[in-house]
Amino acid sequence: MMKATSLFEPISLGNLQLRNRIAMAPMTRGRAGKERIPNELMAEYYYQRSSAGLLITEATVVSQQGIGWIDSPGIFTDEMVEGWRKVTDKVKPTGTPIFLQLWHCGRASHSDFHNGELPVSASAVRLEGDQIHTPLGKKPYETPRALSLDEIQATVNDYRTGAMNAKAAGFSGVEVHGANGYLINQFLDSKTNLRQDQYGGSLENRFRFFREVLEAVLEIWAPEQVGARISPNGVFNDMGSENFRETYLYVAEELNKLKLGYLHIMDGLAFGFHEKGEPMTLAEFRPIFQGIIVGNCGYTKETAEERLVEGNADVIAFGRPFITNPDLPERFKNNWPLNPAEDMSLWYTPGAEGYTDYAPFESSYSVQS
Repeated sequence: MMKATSLFEPISLGNLQLRNRIAMAPMTRGRAGKERIPNELMAEYYYQRSSAGLLITEATVVSQQGIGWIDSPGIFTDEMVEGWRKVTDKVKPTGTPIFLQLWHCGRASHSDFHNGELPVSASAVRLEGDQIHTPLGKKPYETPRALSLDEIQATVNDYRTGAMNAKAAGFSGVEVHGANGYLINQFLDSKTNLRQDQYGGSLENRFRFFREVLEAVLEIWAPEQVGARISPNGVFNDMGSENFRETYLYVAEELNKLKLGYLHIMDGLAFGFHEKGEPMTLAEFRPIFQGIIVGNCGYTKETAEERLVEGNADVIAFGRPFITNPDLPERFKNNWPLNPAEDMSLWYTPGAEGYTDYAPFESSYSVQS
């Protein structure tokens, strides 16, 4: 992979052309309503941010069982597919590729989302930490139920169906969410995976679920149209195992064998990091994963370009700056100031406020002047 010197150099992702090396990171925004069907407001939100080289959607649940967030979107019904088509149809004329992120919350959920049934995980290990927002208010996390072998295969099939539905909805590709303490991450980490069967114990066994999910997705999509996201340093959602470095170097080796289009690595420290060892860096993954590496978490324009110049990243994903700066690439390119991302009170509420009402720099500047 050739080193870049600027965020504004184009790059190819398989047959897709990215106009720059700025990706919009997946961010849950809770605008899909109780039916979890994407809508015109969401289409406008992604359209506003389509000067990115790559758009990655908010995490999107592959099944009813995967739900764990109020008003997050899904991809498991025909109505959801039609809703997402509104988004892809709006973005398509811009020429910006848009990938759907496939998600299952696992234990990071609550029985209030599941008609009183417990959430599921690799093992019955409770998430210790803050309360969860449920449809019936904030409540403590519950001890999940371990998935049976048959249920694991059914869940793999849910990812396959989600990948198929994403293609029907007009996406350019998909990203499999293996990070931030959600179901795949719960299988990967020895802290949350205490299984004694073929899905627990050894590195190979703990990776097995992730592998089977990706193999199912690769039945639908070409490898270069599939990405995977991991969080090797993450402690979000009460994660973090002592053997994290050994685990994630193995994961990267195995993902490389699948020839995925990109590996999306949460290498920054915004989500916390392990106190039991030095945090992993992109430099550790560069010799192992031969495809595109996407760095993420707390980057500025300057630190992003440092990773590109080093050759340790090919694309950098930005999250929160894209919420308040829909024209983030233009602001970076012209050295325009960024809107601050301080007031989060409306980020996860219904409606346009705090979502699609952030003005691009040029129009806000002309109003002020």
